Amino acid sequence: MAEQKQIYKCEACGNVVEVLHGGAGDLVCCGENMKLFEEKTADEGKEKHVPVVEAADGGVKVKVGSNPHPMEEKHYIEWVEIIDGDQSCRHYLKPGQAPEAVFKGASPNVSAREYCNVHGLWKS
Repeated sequence: MAEQKQIYKCEACGNVVEVLHGGAGDLVCCGENMKLFEEKTADEGKEKHVPVVEAADGGVKVKVGSNPHPMEEKHYIEWVEIIDGDQSCRHYLKPGQAPEAVFKGASPNVSAREYCNVHGLWKS
């Protein structure tokens, strides 16, 4: 059963989807069930992925990793998101940009998650 805010990926074509309204059916793409991404919360290896939420002027800043994550053409953070109850806000990133985002008007007690195109979904 798909639940709201879950992230799925098609292993065949690479489509990534977020569930906006949960339901009992399976998510299928290219004739195969899509893979549910589990939200990882502990860093392993040299790249750091866990989002770090900091207070910023009039909102919060989310940095990806305790050391900045690589932002190369083949390995980068695609998006950073904050979640506050039922509300969320997402900022998309591109290779070469800093692995961080500022969210104006957000309270400091939000949770954050980010998606790495190589290592998947991570949550603070």
